[in-house]
Amino acid sequence: MKKIVFGSIHPNAGKTSTIVGVINALDKKVSYIKPFGDRLIYRRKRLWDYDAALISNMLELEESHDDITIGFDHSKMKYTYNEETMKKKLEEVADNMGSGSDVLFIEAGKDVVYGGSVNLDTFSLSRQLDAELVFVVAGDDDTIHDEIDFIKEYVTKEDVKFKGVIINKVHDIEDFKSTYLPDIEAKGITVLGVVPFKAELTYFTVDYLAEWLLAKVLAGETGMNNEVMNIFVGSILTDEAFRHPIMSAEKKLVIVSGDRTDLIMASLDGDTAAVILTNNFVPHSNIIASASEKNIPLLLVTTDTYQTAKKVENLEPLVSLRSTAKFEVLKNLIKDNVKLDQIIS
Repeated sequence: MKKIVFGSIHPNAGKTSTIVGVINALDKKVSYIKPFGDRLIYRRKRLWDYDAALISNMLELEESHDDITIGFDHSKMKYTYNEETMKKKLEEVADNMGSGSDVLFIEAGKDVVYGGSVNLDTFSLSRQLDAELVFVVAGDDDTIHDEIDFIKEYVTKEDVKFKGVIINKVHDIEDFKSTYLPDIEAKGITVLGVVPFKAELTYFTVDYLAEWLLAKVLAGETGMNNEVMNIFVGSILTDEAFRHPIMSAEKKLVIVSGDRTDLIMASLDGDTAAVILTNNFVPHSNIIASASEKNIPLLLVTTDTYQTAKKVENLEPLVSLRSTAKFEVLKNLIKDNVKLDQIIS
């Protein structure tokens, strides 16, 4: 069984999305673990890591979160394990999940040092499991260069089986390949793929939004797979709101107090992905009925409009299990732009 650790220097480089794309593009029996959970959600009356829950459901794994993730809290794991027992636990999780698989993917924490105090950082995972290491890097051209220089400097010191880098979210891929790629390869770094930026991967679905906000769904449950492309915050006067260009934009999310009947009704007449009703104010039943008829989710939250808008602004557009279109996009991106045979050779 081949074991591959996916790591990144900084958060949001796209490790999980890359793993999802690789899994779907490979014609292999694969499994997955994420030893240190860093994106907590509450599911099945237990704490899960979001990425672990997503990929375990995608692979239809029957194992519980305890089989995929060792823990979520530094202090608790320090109390439970020492260096030796942590290594044994890590090997046990990898052996159990990897049994019968061709490839075991191991996702490291949110950045290269996360989990270092409990021996679950990126380099420790690779060494302790004798696994090959792939870094996913993303950002502007200078950031990518900085990260690759860091990787080149430190992988030689860490005594790991460094496989190479996947350069992710590149906006002008032809310019990057002709201008920057030769210099990167001249540093002796194996580039396993250069993956272009896709705007549709930055959109999030309404079900993911509802889970993030802990919102109550009042209507439009059949539209929970709608994707959000634009956001309108209805905190302005009614006449100004109606003239605002985003009110006529496609697949918009409208954030508005539940007592703003005029704006809510106007939203239901347009191309609206969902409406967030703030201040825990439930609108009249005829509005709820209209939203249900048009399959536009109404999400009720207790926070005010400003607080809710800030939460949405800080939301990271992760892939959700309902994101079937994104799964296909990721699969094709990886097949077309990543050297899969070299990764698993």
